[in-house]
Amino acid sequence: MKKFIVLMSALLAFSPICFSKSIAPDKLLMPRISVQLWSVKNEVKADFKGTLKQIAQMGFSGVEFANEFGEFSGDSKAIKSVLDELGLKGSGAHISFEQLNEKNFDKTVAFYKELGVNMLIVGWDERAWHPEGIKEIVSLLNNFDKKLAPLGMKTGFHNHDHEFDAYEGITYWDYLAQNTSQSVILQQDVGWTTFAGKDPIEYVKRYPGRTLTTHYKVRLPEGTLGKLPIIGQDTIDWLNLSKANIAVGGTLWFVVEQEEYPNGLTPLQAVEQSKIGLDKILKQL
Repeated sequence: MKKFIVLMSALLAFSPICFSKSIAPDKLLMPRISVQLWSVKNEVKADFKGTLKQIAQMGFSGVEFANEFGEFSGDSKAIKSVLDELGLKGSGAHISFEQLNEKNFDKTVAFYKELGVNMLIVGWDERAWHPEGIKEIVSLLNNFDKKLAPLGMKTGFHNHDHEFDAYEGITYWDYLAQNTSQSVILQQDVGWTTFAGKDPIEYVKRYPGRTLTTHYKVRLPEGTLGKLPIIGQDTIDWLNLSKANIAVGGTLWFVVEQEEYPNGLTPLQAVEQSKIGLDKILKQL
């Protein structure tokens, strides 16, 4: 690990990518690990604090919110108190464009600022794979990027597989990346990228410094034999992807997401298995 950190320090010293001076070098080099709370959405709804306590006990450093706060719904101060008590950080939040419109902007920003969240990622919008809709998406992201910047916050977009459909000689995802500000986060969902037949490592390298937060999820193509949708028990080259994220992507958070629960595992058990698998991989760095 020490040799790798020294090497990455040298690479970053000559990198054209600009990082915030407020971020400690060790956190630039070794992203922290959070979990997308959509993975355990029913558990969060039923018992927010108890679920987060189990997540903290698994060794996660943070959580990415998914618009469900259980018994603390709407109470940002109480949610922040839970995070502080459990030693967790808010690595980001999935939101909708509606939450950032003129009517809701101030309320949304105030809520997530209270939680210490500075990355507001649009998790889903069907316009992102529509020939005209994608232009609306680009315009919205650029607009919100400008509005959030003075507040110390960023916006971004999260892909599914359809964003990799062909569009104007490239893909919708490439169009979005190439027509939004460099400060708009490209939150790559590795599971969906590979499901679409694309190389997630290539996409990190194609857009340096823009994968500040990355979803580490497995989405196996139908008919895949002998593998499970659990990190480390699948087909993805997580080790080299992590190296690319650290050296090129500027990644601050690896966000574990679990949407499938094989072999009768509960959502929390499946999340824990992926965390164990990821920890083993990252020890090889």
